[in-house]
Amino acid sequence: MLLEAIELKYYVKDRLLLEIEHLQIQEKHRIGLVGKNGSGKTTLLELLAQVRQPESGKIHCYGYCELLPQLKKTNTTKSGGEVTQDYINQALAKKPDLLFADEPTTNLDTDHIEKLERQLQRWSGAFILVSHDREFLDALCTTIWELEEGQIKEYTGNYSDYVTQKELERRQQESAYEQYERKKQQLEEALVLKEQKAARATKAPKNLSASEARIKGAKPYFANKQKKLRQAAKAIETRLEKLEKVEKAKETPAIKMNLPNEETFKGRIILRVEDVIGKVGERTLWKKASFHVKGGDKLAIIGPNGSGKTTLVKKMIRQEEGIRFSPSVKVGYFSQNLDVLDVNQSILENVRSTSKQEESLIRTVLARLHFFREDVYKKVSVLSGGERVKVAFAKIFVSDINTIFMDEPTNFLDIQAVEALESLLQEYAGTVVFVSHDRRFIESIANRILAIEKQELQVFDGSYKEYEQASVKTERDALEDKRLLLETKITDVLSRLSIEPSSELEEEFQQLLQQKRNLE
Repeated sequence: MLLEAIELKYYVKDRLLLEIEHLQIQEKHRIGLVGKNGSGKTTLLELLAQVRQPESGKIHCYGYCELLPQLKKTNTTKSGGEVTQDYINQALAKKPDLLFADEPTTNLDTDHIEKLERQLQRWSGAFILVSHDREFLDALCTTIWELEEGQIKEYTGNYSDYVTQKELERRQQESAYEQYERKKQQLEEALVLKEQKAARATKAPKNLSASEARIKGAKPYFANKQKKLRQAAKAIETRLEKLEKVEKAKETPAIKMNLPNEETFKGRIILRVEDVIGKVGERTLWKKASFHVKGGDKLAIIGPNGSGKTTLVKKMIRQEEGIRFSPSVKVGYFSQNLDVLDVNQSILENVRSTSKQEESLIRTVLARLHFFREDVYKKVSVLSGGERVKVAFAKIFVSDINTIFMDEPTNFLDIQAVEALESLLQEYAGTVVFVSHDRRFIESIANRILAIEKQELQVFDGSYKEYEQASVKTERDALEDKRLLLETKITDVLSRLSIEPSSELEEEFQQLLQQKRNLE
């Protein structure tokens, strides 16, 4: 055992944030910690790493622990990705028995995320990861801890296994709710029937003659019968009261929005980029390139940090030289800049202010983003950072537009919010152009990929998985071509060596063999 926590309690002001009875972490444990924004994931890691103290409870650590914090020091000339990578390298170099990693993929591009995955797969220590990158959790974790209402629930497997188990729980809840409703209805119908019989018991039956009534004593008989029926009704009422209530599982309402110019832009070219070069000062980001976007496309822009993804998005939005939109296009831009929100207004007022959609649809979109019922009347000023990002997205989403540009939309969102965003964008009939390093998010939404790599801009028609498979095949084909060329050269040098040996030819032969070994 590396760590044990017993009866932990932690308050934020007068709110009980964490109440955890018992946790254990063993050697080789690979745990993913998930939960909504504000549920206490970072606080729990800091408690377990003993950089923060609980109000009550004990934490016993039986090995060397290291915390990789979420907020890194940024008073440096290095990029966010470089700072994150430095923190990771320093943490792993200490070789802790137990690593607490809070959002370790922040600011990393896809190549560096995959590099970190390989580092942690080879690493022999235990770890707990907090991450909204589901692909990352799938690649590394064998256990998922779900933090909800201050308590931990454990699930065996990676994130996809956790989702499967949660879906099974939801179906079981639906089944239990249906059984509860059936039983409740049966008891309610039986209660009504008994009460009706009890009411009728005060009247003499039609087939009972006056002489029979005198012999049997009608009043006592009917009074007794009514009493029994009342007792039976009371018993049914008691069963109804004791019937364990089951809540109905929340359903996901569908959305069907009315988009401006929907009929005129669907499937037609709405954006042309012709012979556009990407430059920042004297530095070339990409060479001259051309491509187009059709109405309804979901285009993901990918590439390493610093390759020019955000630059390309801004060029398109500003319609710089060589870039033209169709007149039918109405653009909305979603970034992490939250200036679009009025903090003194409610969630609903903010979202409604730029929308022509019905309020019922606006409320449906907000419900999908987990703002239910009275939540929509909360002032934006009281919301967390992640909640404000969701409100800003909802405002853009239901605005009078048909094309959304987004730059890293999943930053600062918990997994539930990312999945809600995904489902809304999947159903969206308009065009979506977005920059992201979140591989699962790209795979869920994009039907086209625009990759910027080595100053080249390439568009691939298909999903992210198809793009990756095609890239691997291209690399394999390129390696095969190199191998064949080397073998041809080796055969040529060998034949010349057999006719006229020399030290120069022998050296060339050894170099070619080394190149072949390196390639293999």
